[in-house]
Amino acid sequence: MKALLNIDYTYDFVAEDGKLTAGKPAQDIHDSIVKITKDFIDNGDYTIFAIDIHEENDPYHPETKLFPPHNIIGTSGRDLYGQLEDLYQENKDNPNVYYTDKTRYSAFQGTDVELRLRTRGIKEVHLVGVCTDICILHTAIDAYNKGFDIVIHEDAVQSFNPEGHKAALDHFKNSLGAKIV
Repeated sequence: MKALLNIDYTYDFVAEDGKLTAGKPAQDIHDSIVKITKDFIDNGDYTIFAIDIHEENDPYHPETKLFPPHNIIGTSGRDLYGQLEDLYQENKDNPNVYYTDKTRYSAFQGTDVELRLRTRGIKEVHLVGVCTDICILHTAIDAYNKGFDIVIHEDAVQSFNPEGHKAALDHFKNSLGAKIV
């Protein structure tokens, strides 16, 4: 059995006026992310939306020193971007669709994602979203260390850092043994 981890494809990370946007590169993967997510949902595969959440000006969160405020609780910046929001809303009552807030780069850190995957006997995780070299990378490393098989959808991950994006793709393949599709 397999699962899709749809990571941080939100307004703040994707929209032109998002607070920490990857801009056009992230917008260009919109159709792929929506199609892959729809296919997983339609096939009855477990689909997790792991979405970054922050408190405004949180002095205790390490990202406060690294990035401008983004994905703040209660703001539209946390809305899933484009048609992904509609797809989620249409399927949020589906027992195979799960939405979780995450406060760190990895979808595993401080969440019940691993427990949910193990309970369902899932051994293979597919990753899509942003940013390739930050949240996708940290999630993939945790998945590797937890013994999951990893599949990265190259046409459905992106970053605001082109060099970091390429380096992360190389790392997935060469250091984590991920399958790049």
